[in-house]
Amino acid sequence: MNKILNILMLLLTVMVSQAATIDHIISQANLASFYAGDDGRSDARMIIVDNKDNKQMRQFVILRKDLTEGGDQNFLVVFSRPSDVKDTVFLVHKKVDDEDHRWLYLPALDLEKRISSSDNRTSFVGSDFFYEDVSGRNPQADLHELLKQDDAFYYIKSSPKDPNAVEFKYYTMQIDKQTHLPMVVEYFDQSEAIYRRVEVVEVVDVQGHPTVMKSKVSNLKTGGYTLMEFRRPAYDLGMEDDVFTVRSLRNPPKNWLSGQ
Repeated sequence: MNKILNILMLLLTVMVSQAATIDHIISQANLASFYAGDDGRSDARMIIVDNKDNKQMRQFVILRKDLTEGGDQNFLVVFSRPSDVKDTVFLVHKKVDDEDHRWLYLPALDLEKRISSSDNRTSFVGSDFFYEDVSGRNPQADLHELLKQDDAFYYIKSSPKDPNAVEFKYYTMQIDKQTHLPMVVEYFDQSEAIYRRVEVVEVVDVQGHPTVMKSKVSNLKTGGYTLMEFRRPAYDLGMEDDVFTVRSLRNPPKNWLSGQ
């Protein structure tokens, strides 16, 4: 009996240790991807390409401020080009323990629109990125499993706790052991076929933070994809809280948009 109990205790210890390891890996990946510095700013450009090689471009500025490390944070995205999306503004109050608050301002209609949680995984301004990709998916929304690891990567499988809230059955990540950044994320549909891929194309060091400079989202069902390129990223700028209020939807902060 004692031998059986000892084996059970050993198995329980291993399971707890593995869970702790997974939690640490996911936490580090989340911090590396979305929490570099106390705040951040970058110019960005999206190139949207369909399966006939037709191209569209979106140019914008992303502003971010963390309220707590690894916790609540705010994002403001302000579009400048092309003319049909100029002055469109996307505002996110990201909540770790609640649903995010998201707004979209459409200047052509002079309309402020709340984005519900059901819209989080829909196209972001006509691109292959989703609204949720911009500010990040809450790690607590999924169950994570370490499939394997090698010298370079952790290989993770993540399944939604609420399958009815998302369009995927699960997704897998290849997380770089050095930078903690997810370098490849692949989404699987209900038949377990890959239909969407998110890839990091280029990473550079900015102020001691590994920073994604180019990424690509591919829609494997349509053959289209979107490239995202970043310029002039900077951290720890001392942004004020009122940059991220609803007032900024119609009157975004010009000093932060220009990077001065």
